[in-house]
Amino acid sequence: MLNLDSPLTLNKATIESPNLCDKFDKADLDRIGIACWTGYDHDEQSRRDWMRRNEAGMDLALQLQKDKSFPWPGCSNVAFPLVTIAAMQFHARAYPAIVNGTDLVKCAVLGDDPTGEASARAKRVSTHMSWQLLYQDQAWEEQEDKALLNLSIVGTNFKKSYYDAGKQHNVSELVLAKDLVLNYWAKSVDDCPRKTHKIPLFRNEVYERCMRGVFRDVLEETWYTQIPALRTTTTKQAQDQRQGTVPSQPDESTSLMFLEQHVDLDLDDDGYAEPYIITFEENSKQVVRIVTNFNSESAVERVAGGPNKGRVLKITPRTYFTKKSFIPSPDGGIYDIGFGIFLGPLNETVNSLVNMLLDSGTMQTTGGGFLGRGAKVRGGVYTFAPFEWKRVDSTGDDLRKSIYQLPVNAPSDVLFQLLSLLINYTNRISGTTDMMVGENPGQNTPAETSRTMVEMGQKIYSAIFKRCWRASKAEFQKLFVLNSIYMNPLKPSVGGALREDYIGSPEVISPVADPSITSDSAKVQQATMIKGSAAMTPGYNKDEVERRFLKALNTEAIDQIFPGSAKMPPPPPDVKLQVAQLKEQGATQRQQVDLQARMQEFAIEMMEEQRVNAATITKLYADAQNASASAETEAAYAQVAMINAEISRVKTHNEQLNSQIDHLLRAAELRSSHHLGMKTAEKRNAPSN
Repeated sequence: MLNLDSPLTLNKATIESPNLCDKFDKADLDRIGIACWTGYDHDEQSRRDWMRRNEAGMDLALQLQKDKSFPWPGCSNVAFPLVTIAAMQFHARAYPAIVNGTDLVKCAVLGDDPTGEASARAKRVSTHMSWQLLYQDQAWEEQEDKALLNLSIVGTNFKKSYYDAGKQHNVSELVLAKDLVLNYWAKSVDDCPRKTHKIPLFRNEVYERCMRGVFRDVLEETWYTQIPALRTTTTKQAQDQRQGTVPSQPDESTSLMFLEQHVDLDLDDDGYAEPYIITFEENSKQVVRIVTNFNSESAVERVAGGPNKGRVLKITPRTYFTKKSFIPSPDGGIYDIGFGIFLGPLNETVNSLVNMLLDSGTMQTTGGGFLGRGAKVRGGVYTFAPFEWKRVDSTGDDLRKSIYQLPVNAPSDVLFQLLSLLINYTNRISGTTDMMVGENPGQNTPAETSRTMVEMGQKIYSAIFKRCWRASKAEFQKLFVLNSIYMNPLKPSVGGALREDYIGSPEVISPVADPSITSDSAKVQQATMIKGSAAMTPGYNKDEVERRFLKALNTEAIDQIFPGSAKMPPPPPDVKLQVAQLKEQGATQRQQVDLQARMQEFAIEMMEEQRVNAATITKLYADAQNASASAETEAAYAQVAMINAEISRVKTHNEQLNSQIDHLLRAAELRSSHHLGMKTAEKRNAPSN
């Protein structure tokens, strides 16, 4: 329990203050610094065994050769690269699978979207956040590359996501496991009540923070003005040994180690430990900065009623750190294990066997033994060159009897077989078998068998990829929340993204990378199967299928290569179809010509019949006049009436002929004009050569 002389008052001014150090006197700051350092030291001790094993694993990964004097000074000292190969193989698969192209972040659309507004927002957010990671934060991809390689060896590292006021944009930087101190038995990073980030700062950086008001003014304090003490921790010594450097004496350019501790402390003396971020110098334990670790009063939940009304019930802190996990620790610790710990004992055994075989071969090939008294030869080492003879005072028979070569066994076949067994099982554990590293398993191995073997070999990486995907999802969601707080509310950014696009739950954000796809061949195979199904089954968005297929092939400038079916010109007509249409048009034209000829013949026949009818009418008129002139009897009048009736009949028939002839002529004219119009349209639509 902290017994402060001047506890804080938790209010809006306290929450928004850039530094609360001025709220405490010197004695209270010393108490806070000692309490924070004590907790930090306790957490360091809890993870001491894990750190020791990890340092040994890192030595194996870097093939560090330690001094040996057994079985003799200068004996074999080979570090076999089992951990190194395993780490490189994992990194070669993970890095291109996770950082694949320029699309890193996707935003899901939940529920129906009849207007398309949610889809448009998701596209803006995805484009903007991918741009932030790859282009705005230029160090992100490099640190992600380093994080994946370090993760395979150490088993755990972290990403710290925050808004950098100096750079004016979000930052998501790599924090190695050795630099973030947690209690080994904490349940999770978010639930850990104390997280200490080691941050070395040069004096100019401390000076700048003091001038900006981020740190309290410590420029005149003794611990800042004097040269810092030499840091000789076990971790620092191992690091210097791996890097081949000799720790130099500290001087004015030596950095100061600051500890940024995210901790729950009761600084207002109300019985509830509020979340704070407290920064202090490691050696002097002097506090330089204290800020609340929550955004506003909305993060403070208070009791609504009763005798405790208004008291703090719960405070939701901000989360900065995202844990990346390789293989969860079987003992339940928060620090996981990588190939350095997982393969360390096997690698050490392989190193011992290799060195034993080399030392045995050295003894067998270099020679040595005993000299009897009869060999009058000066002692020491004799070297021989071609055509060189050494003069001695003994006879050849005396030399042969007095020199006895030390009996040395040849390198053991049993040791060599044991070495092969250990290497094979190490490759099985790490997934670096022959087929997994690109070697040919045999000439007669069926293709499907090889594919199945590779797929089964990649299963060990599938779970690890899922953990990396889960960590990236949590990291991107933190950046999503930061955009909703710090993004310019008025000015649209890349992709047209606005601050209001980030209002909502961050659960819709996830990486584009598919955690189930662990190789380029699997990605291409999946895209090919989808493309084949889209070609046979209606209902697919074929443009999106084609774009995913091109992306699986790692094609650049996809929008330029395939702009989409809507922007493509219509395809040229089929040549066979054109020939069939021309044949059909020719047959139709011939039919029309034949029909027109028959119509003309029929019209001529009717016109001839019309002429004959006209002559008949003329003759009947003449007969009627003659009969009327000589008609005196009723029979004669009846004959005249019959002639008139015949004239009427012939006239009626002649009028019908006239009507039919006019109809035929009009039909022929319409057909001719229609045929002419069809030919003109065909000429207009005909493709030009």
